[in-house]
Amino acid sequence: MSIRRVNPVGPDAIYRALAALGAAPVMDPELWPNGPQDDDRARLLGCLLAKTELELAATTRTSAGENGLAVLGDVYMGWMDEVGPDRDTALAVLVSRLERTAVHLLDPEDPDAENAPPGQFTAWAAVVTAVTALGAHMHAQDGDVEGVRRALGRVESCIIQLLQGVHDLRVVIGDADDDEDESED
Repeated sequence: MSIRRVNPVGPDAIYRALAALGAAPVMDPELWPNGPQDDDRARLLGCLLAKTELELAATTRTSAGENGLAVLGDVYMGWMDEVGPDRDTALAVLVSRLERTAVHLLDPEDPDAENAPPGQFTAWAAVVTAVTALGAHMHAQDGDVEGVRRALGRVESCIIQLLQGVHDLRVVIGDADDDEDESED
């Protein structure tokens, strides 16, 4: 499955958009004498995405009152205006979003999910479960039965991790006993 891209946006255009938003990264003229290059495109898109998400978070948080649903609806409509009605494209974008979310839930200093605090680990496991379930769905749509089986195996593993995270969080708040204490008896 490929994502529809009519006119790929070049690094110069992305940098100009960031500058217009007051979010352009500082580019050392000695390292970039000719401005942003094709190799900088993904990083610049990441900056633009972060700026957009920060603006959306601020907008939806300040509009949480009476018109909150209308604002969320407008955001969704704008997203649909750009993504279009193609469900496969929308799912590919959502998978990418969920993958980024899973990475962002982890500590950049220690990206091992097992070392995350229980609540954060539980959220990570839920997101990874969603990504793998969507992967199973996409394999099914492609008629790839073996791909579905592999993805479902990963979904089952993710669900186990999710349930363990929920249990660990219950232990933290005192609603459950720690399994390690039970096994020592």
